[in-house]
Amino acid sequence: LVALRLTSIEPFNRAEQLAYWINLYNAFTVRLVLEFYPVNSIKDIEISSNPLGGIFSGPWNRKLLDVEGEPLSLNDIEHRILRPIWGDPRIHYAVNCAAVGCPNLQPLAFTDANTETLLDHAAQNYVNCPRGARVEDGQLIVSKIYAWFVDDFGDSVLPFVAAHLPDEAASFIRAQQDKLRIRYFDY
Repeated sequence: LVALRLTSIEPFNRAEQLAYWINLYNAFTVRLVLEFYPVNSIKDIEISSNPLGGIFSGPWNRKLLDVEGEPLSLNDIEHRILRPIWGDPRIHYAVNCAAVGCPNLQPLAFTDANTETLLDHAAQNYVNCPRGARVEDGQLIVSKIYAWFVDDFGDSVLPFVAAHLPDEAASFIRAQQDKLRIRYFDY
């Protein structure tokens, strides 16, 4: 974390910057959980205020990082830097907010050389795990991530999810697309 915070990112190319921000977000999230361990939920780390409370409580709004002289929060990294600058929905599979419903934390650091592969791998793994998506009783049941960030996934989450499912499930979704009901898991 010290090395990441002291690194000047200005000379980095676009791929290096993406890897930098993903790694910084994930490393700092892990550090926060470890700092407050034992904790039942990252939402129990009440170090920032959020008037909405509930699922929005937790440490995400507190300016805890300083990068090139700018104070940043985890929300700044995810919602002011990663999502709008890169516009890649796979970012949701890369950053891990330390909740059970999150996509898995990758076992490797992101680099400019492996980021595309890791993003694809993370999307594939999450969509194919019970927390990401599943077809059950003629319904597609998916993570709340797809409801919260619907704009990131386009007009419909169906093509995105189908692209990452095995052929049989993907074919079912494509064939039933107009009448398929979508439900969301509790997060």
